[in-house]
Amino acid sequence: MEWFTAPEYWQGRLIFQRGLAVIYALAFLAAALQFRALLGERGMLPIPRYLARTPFRRSPSLFHWHYSDRCYAVVAWSGVVLAVAVAFGAADLVPLWAGMALWFGLWVLYLSIVNVGQAWYAFGWESLLLEAGFLAIFLGNDTVAPPLLALFAARWLLFRVEFGAGLIKMRGDKCWRDLTCLYYHHETQPMPGPLSWFFHHLPRPLHRVEVAANHVAQLIVPFGLFAPQPVASVAAVIIIVTQLWLVISGNFAWLNWVTLLLATTAISYYPVLPDAPPVAEPPLWFVGAVLAFTAMVLALSYLPVRNLLSPRQAMNASFEPLHLVNTYGAFGSITRTRREIVLAGTSDEHLTAGTVWREYEFKGKPGDPRRWPRQWAPYHLRLDWLMWFAALSPAYARSWALPLVVRLLDNDPDTLRLLRHCPFPDAPPRHLRALLYEYHFSTPTQLFRERIWWRRTLIGEFLPPLTREHLHRHRR
Repeated sequence: MEWFTAPEYWQGRLIFQRGLAVIYALAFLAAALQFRALLGERGMLPIPRYLARTPFRRSPSLFHWHYSDRCYAVVAWSGVVLAVAVAFGAADLVPLWAGMALWFGLWVLYLSIVNVGQAWYAFGWESLLLEAGFLAIFLGNDTVAPPLLALFAARWLLFRVEFGAGLIKMRGDKCWRDLTCLYYHHETQPMPGPLSWFFHHLPRPLHRVEVAANHVAQLIVPFGLFAPQPVASVAAVIIIVTQLWLVISGNFAWLNWVTLLLATTAISYYPVLPDAPPVAEPPLWFVGAVLAFTAMVLALSYLPVRNLLSPRQAMNASFEPLHLVNTYGAFGSITRTRREIVLAGTSDEHLTAGTVWREYEFKGKPGDPRRWPRQWAPYHLRLDWLMWFAALSPAYARSWALPLVVRLLDNDPDTLRLLRHCPFPDAPPRHLRALLYEYHFSTPTQLFRERIWWRRTLIGEFLPPLTREHLHRHRR
């Protein structure tokens, strides 16, 4: 069936599927290590409470049949094991139907987590991983050549990711149109990386070139994905290069990694790499499954396309609870100044002007001005990201801010494991407060003389000093 398969993309499928399995493994690992404090039975946003008010049809999940923290742990760690096995080639060592079943199992397990994740999972890259993961089912394994229709579905997904992001920028903040957004973005992005300070201090004309190149990569280059070779390969390589640029300039979980993995499926590697090994003709049931999948993608693309064409384009939206075909976009607006919430506690029984407050340190978000930002992506620190949103507006933290304070006042071990440093290792604090600061990257002189990465200025109080007794009265 020459019309159905494209053996010259065998290497692209291999890279995409193995890489996507690694991302799955990291996503499940983050779920396993962070869920108790965030979503567990005694977490900040407990899953049982969510399940009690949300029907299955709105959030399909295995947990509707049964939930316990042990059950969640089994799902998350099973996902880790299964994803690692697929990353090492398990799906290529079994019959076609079994390889597809392994990919389907990964998708079901992660969908079950995302659909009960509430605010902690309200990120576009969750839908992207699920959509790419469902697509991987229909790319087959080493027993058949890659189906051409599934490869074009991958390009269609990549197109929506890139073109959607480009459109939301042009329709959003004017700094994208006057090429000045990167005067601020490297400093104000949700979680700067180890090189963000250096990117921020690049000459401003180079920042303008960066923005212009971004517009080309997101608004023009994606159309080349549907052109004949070698144009499609060139377009894919340009997207990969721009995504790697984003990887080294900040921490965006696995958004950039899944995007560049999708781009590998559009590259024809022959004759640079050896051609695909001999494979059998695809079975008719597989041809039918791929045709049905393609028809489903076309039908479900209507709402994402309408959203792309709308002047009121929404970012990162799913139009059905299975996250099969979604719309994407990022950073339609850019903040000009960085605000950070700094949590601190004290063991003093009574507060005075001389009370010493000791600060908590998060793993990824800025805190101590002397601490060099770290590289965390593609791993996802969910609490750190939500703290960035909360600093923009307290409304983002309305559902989980006080539960977080309660757990810190109790020295809850699951919550403390989400942090880099707790200043009260032996006994919980008596009072806890949150202050709001404005952060700016230090100047080169300050960095090399004072060894500080950030300068910060107090704005005011985010939460007043609170005690367990005060919060208990508030809950009553």
